[in-house]
Amino acid sequence: MFRSLAGVNYRIWFAGALISNIGAWMQRTAQDWYVLTELTDNDAVAVGITMALQFGPALLIGPYAGILADRISGRKLLAATQITLAVLALGLGLIIVTGIAELWMVYLFALGLGITTAIDAPARQTFVGELVGVKDLPNAVALNSASFNTARLIGPAVAGFLTVLVGAGWVIVINAFTFLAMLIALYLLRENELHPMKKDKKSRGQFREGLAYVRRRGDLMVIFAMVFMLGTFGFNFAIFTATMASVEFNRGAGEFGLMSSVIAIGSVTGALLSARRDRPRLRVIVGATLGFSATMVIAALMPTFELFTASLAPVGFFALTMITSANAYVQTTTRPAIRGRVMSLYLMIFMGGTPIGGPLLGLIANELGARWAIGVGAVAGVIAAIVAIAWMRVTQNLRIRRADLDARWYAPRFRIRFDGDERDRETATQEIAIVEAESRRV
Repeated sequence: MFRSLAGVNYRIWFAGALISNIGAWMQRTAQDWYVLTELTDNDAVAVGITMALQFGPALLIGPYAGILADRISGRKLLAATQITLAVLALGLGLIIVTGIAELWMVYLFALGLGITTAIDAPARQTFVGELVGVKDLPNAVALNSASFNTARLIGPAVAGFLTVLVGAGWVIVINAFTFLAMLIALYLLRENELHPMKKDKKSRGQFREGLAYVRRRGDLMVIFAMVFMLGTFGFNFAIFTATMASVEFNRGAGEFGLMSSVIAIGSVTGALLSARRDRPRLRVIVGATLGFSATMVIAALMPTFELFTASLAPVGFFALTMITSANAYVQTTTRPAIRGRVMSLYLMIFMGGTPIGGPLLGLIANELGARWAIGVGAVAGVIAAIVAIAWMRVTQNLRIRRADLDARWYAPRFRIRFDGDERDRETATQEIAIVEAESRRV
C-alpha cells in the first residue's frame, strides 16, 4: 500500500504536499463560508460562482497548460505556480482581514487562483511520474489522493475552529505560508534519483496531437465522459455541505468544517485501498460510480444533522475510489511523451464542468432545497455508469478477464510502434494489455 514511500524523493514530496494541501483546504473552507454568510445572505449561487471562477479557467487554458507540462521542467514550473498561489492567498486574506473585501474582489481572486491552478494541475500530475518509476505510478497517484484527502480531513476542521476564533481572513493568510512547504520540498529533491521524462520541443499541432490520441482511445473517451458528469454535477461538495449546514440544519462554520472532514475520512480510505491495486481497472471505476450515486441518495434522505454528517463518509469513499482509479488509469495507459497533454484534457473536463454545475446546483439548492441538489449529483452518477456499461457491452468489455490473461502472456514478446514512436518493453506491455483488455483490438 505504501511502496512509493520507499523512495526518498517521494517521501519529501509527500510531506510538502500534505502541509500545502492542509492549507489549501483551510482556505477553501474559510472562503466558501465567508462568501455564504458574510458577503451574502446564504446565497448558494454566489458560492457556485466562486467555485466556477476557480475551476473554469481549466476549460480555456487547460490544453495549453498540458503543452507547458510536456515542454518545461516540472520542478521549475511547479515552483512558479506555488509562488503565485502564495501571493494570491496572501492578498485575499489581507483584504478580508482589513475589512475592505467585497464580493467582486473575492471573485477576482478566485479567478486568479483558477488560472494558476489550471497551469499547476497537469504539471503536478505528470511530475509524480518523475518521482517514481512506471511500475509504482498507480500507487503514487493513489497515495497523492490519500495525502490530498488527509489534508481534507484536517484542513476544514482546523478552518472551522479558526474561523470562529480569529476570522476567515487570518485562515487564508495562514495558507499563504503553507506553500513554503512545497517550495522547500522541490528544492530538496535528489536530482540523481528522479525519473525524468523526455520533454517535447516546441512544434505546431501539439494540442491536436493530444486530442487525436484521446479520440482514438475509446476507453479514455468513456472515462472522460464519466468524469465530466461527476465533476459537473456530483462532486460539488462545498455547495451541498454549506447549504445543508447553514440552511437545512441552521449550524455554523464549525459544523460545516466537520462535514468536510467526514467526507475526507471516507476519501482517505478509498484512496488507500486504491493504492493496494496493481493496476486500475474500468470495472472498478464503474462500480465506484454506482456506489457514489447510492450513497448520495442515502445522504439526501437523512433527517438530522448527525445522520447526514455520518452518511458523508461512504460518499467520500466511493467518490475518491472512482476519481483515483480514473486518474491512475489515464496516466498509466498513456505514453509518457504525451501524458501532460492528455492529463490536461482530463483535468479540463473534470474541473471545467464546475462553471456549469456550480451555479446550476446553487440555483437548485436556493429554489428547491439542498437535498434536491444532492439528488441531481446522484442521478449524474447513474448516467455516467450507464454510459460506461453500454460501451463495455458494445465492445464486449464485460468479458475482460481472459483478455487480461492473454495480454500478460503475449505482451512481453513484442515491441510495438505507435504514432511513429518506439517505446520500451514495459510501456509496450502496458499498451498491449490495455488495448486487449479495454478495446479488444491490437
